[in-house]
Amino acid sequence: MSKENYDAKLAVLNALPQEEVKAPTTPVDTIVQESENLFIWAQEDKKVLLGKGLDWNRFILDLPIRTGACRYAQAVWMKERYSQEEAAKTWKQEAPKAYDFRNDLLADLRFAFRKRTDLLARVRTISDGEGDADMIQDLMDISVLGKANTDELEDVNYDFARLDLAAQQSDGLAELLAKANGAMLDNSKAKEIRDRAYTHLKEAMDEVRDTGKYAFRKDPERFKGYISRYKRR
Repeated sequence: MSKENYDAKLAVLNALPQEEVKAPTTPVDTIVQESENLFIWAQEDKKVLLGKGLDWNRFILDLPIRTGACRYAQAVWMKERYSQEEAAKTWKQEAPKAYDFRNDLLADLRFAFRKRTDLLARVRTISDGEGDADMIQDLMDISVLGKANTDELEDVNYDFARLDLAAQQSDGLAELLAKANGAMLDNSKAKEIRDRAYTHLKEAMDEVRDTGKYAFRKDPERFKGYISRYKRR
């Protein structure tokens, strides 16, 4: 049902004004459970809550749909975060091999271009710099430079597949590093929708709780059902 709730609410979530969208201040699994508890608790107080002006259809009957949408949006976001953690592990494994490959390729070009001072100067330029992003760019630059000067490489019986591999690795490593660093998560659509689903759910919960706390301010037994147990702890 959560997927159906999410699909039903997606247009509404996307239409929320940006300035109203808030990141969760309560763990999402907690607020989802509290929402389900609130929905059940409020049923007994329908007449009283209606008497205080609560829009039953908008805030109570819609509550399970908002809850399901939030639960599903959180699951999508968590899957993306897990992908980041996996990417970070993979990067740690692949980066040392990529640095070695880059260094081997530079050695290949230095040997093949040893009689061409102009090309050696370009190899030196590529080898300047440091860091992961520089290494990734080096792989692409090496591929381009090698493919533009095939005569010298053919003279040393060079395996041109290595240049294709360098370009492929450059593209793949760039994406992997972005995921590992979380660069793709900063403006993540999944996180944005999760925050919107949380905001939409919290709107209904706040309305029900505020009404309930006011209506039962002198009735501790009913009042307690409109308080967040998480925040009370």
